[in-house]
Amino acid sequence: MEQVNSERQNRIKRLIYRASYTGMKETDLLLGQFATHHLPHLDDQGLADFEALLDEGDPALYSWLKGDVAVPDVFNTAVFQLIKDFDITK
Repeated sequence: MEQVNSERQNRIKRLIYRASYTGMKETDLLLGQFATHHLPHLDDQGLADFEALLDEGDPALYSWLKGDVAVPDVFNTAVFQLIKDFDITK
């Protein structure tokens, strides 16, 4: 059990780092703060959904968040909605 917990914590740390250094300042700020705040509370599927969003890259994710482009159904998950609703000022 301890190893599973340690692996989960390492995965969360890696995702927080990735989210904080995406390459685009706007998404770095939003995703980094979101990841720090929410990832420890997500289940494994939520972490996988977040990772899939990161894999799509900044331009796509940023345009989905701004509403410039419709979010493909596969990425329109509960995690995407959490990101969309996330207020970085809190």
